[in-house]
Amino acid sequence: MTPTASPRDIYEKIAANIARVIQGQIPATRMLLAARASGGHVLLEDFPGTGKTTLAKALARSLDAKFKRVQFTPDLLPSDILGVSVFNQGDQQFHFHEGPVFTNVLLADEINRASPRTQSALLEAMGECQVSVDGERRDLPGMFFVIATENPVEFRGTYPLPEAQMDRFAMQFTLGYVSPAEEVAVLTAQQHNHPLDELKPCVTLADVLALRHAADSIRISEELKRYVVDIVAATRTAAGVQLGASPRASIALMKAAQALAFFDGQEFVTPENIRELAVPVIAHRLVMEPQARFSGVTARGVVAEIVKKLKVPA
Repeated sequence: MTPTASPRDIYEKIAANIARVIQGQIPATRMLLAARASGGHVLLEDFPGTGKTTLAKALARSLDAKFKRVQFTPDLLPSDILGVSVFNQGDQQFHFHEGPVFTNVLLADEINRASPRTQSALLEAMGECQVSVDGERRDLPGMFFVIATENPVEFRGTYPLPEAQMDRFAMQFTLGYVSPAEEVAVLTAQQHNHPLDELKPCVTLADVLALRHAADSIRISEELKRYVVDIVAATRTAAGVQLGASPRASIALMKAAQALAFFDGQEFVTPENIRELAVPVIAHRLVMEPQARFSGVTARGVVAEIVKKLKVPA
């Protein structure tokens, strides 16, 4: 398969297609596509009704790719995600039936409603693009991408995501409420039907792969690589932080910054690209000390303060 357009045009096509459905969420769309172009997964955390699921579906429908959705519930089992072997009476053999994880785009809706055991079923899939079932390794599609959602205000019937799972997400960010004028535009757009119903694919999987290769080719200097590492390393000694970010965070920050630089038409990564992404890439990976949490110290605040204080390479 060959791309249908230049990588720059591919990005603009997808962004424009999503904008037909999602009003006033250009920054969130930019972050989502940066994660997609850098090969990472995304966790959307925001209040109910802000458009998390709609944004995920808009991206999935913009791509000519396989899309599966799993509604996470407390009784969901790992086999409901990965698949299960079923005995066939005809040939007296077990046959594997693939679960929804065997797709290009997986929407894990309200992921924190499932038990930690079920949440952990995604660890290998997100980290290595493969799953192990019945002692056999099965590869997932090469463009496997997880978009998970969760509501921060609900605690009854929910389970916190394990630290190892949080580290698998390249980014975590929120959508927030749109302006009154944009909310009026949402009402107008959905007065008769939902814009999602009319959304068609605008790019192919080959296009998405070309976009990723183009982002990977963006230059980043040794000084900025060290800047990335210094930001991440500072979280490990920051006051109030029990567990800092891992080298996986450094890799995710570098790759996402390359994607952002490409989106902006740059030939190389700038410190601004890194500073823009530091909080959404790093903050969700930190484990805060209980006393710090009770004092109102947040992971996002810690990372923002590190970025503010750390010297930017000349």
